[in-house]
Amino acid sequence: MFISYNPNPAGKRVGDCVVRALCKLTHKDWETVYFSICMEGMRMHDMPSSNAVWGRYIKGQGFRKRLLPSSCPDCYTVRDFADEHRTGEYLLATGSHVVAVVDGDYYDSWDSGDELIIYYFERVD
Repeated sequence: MFISYNPNPAGKRVGDCVVRALCKLTHKDWETVYFSICMEGMRMHDMPSSNAVWGRYIKGQGFRKRLLPSSCPDCYTVRDFADEHRTGEYLLATGSHVVAVVDGDYYDSWDSGDELIIYYFERVD
């Protein structure tokens, strides 16, 4: 089920989906997550919005990357994934968006349930 969630202190809804999703999954505030990703980007000499940068950050938070089929009929939407994963914590990545799923609910600033997932991270610790 979709649950509206936006920890951005300014209420912005565009450009920071990675930070918003990571706030939900790490239980940290927006500024802490943003700064941590920026520091990871500096260490890697890459931008904080780079998939490699935030991917390294979330792996350091106890998550493991998993791949999904990229073509239908074996594809998953955010809603399908949440419905089938009723327990656990996940970060789902589409081609242009990131969303958190916790125990079958997806948390986002807008209803991204129809977006197709390319890969995801699952908490394993």
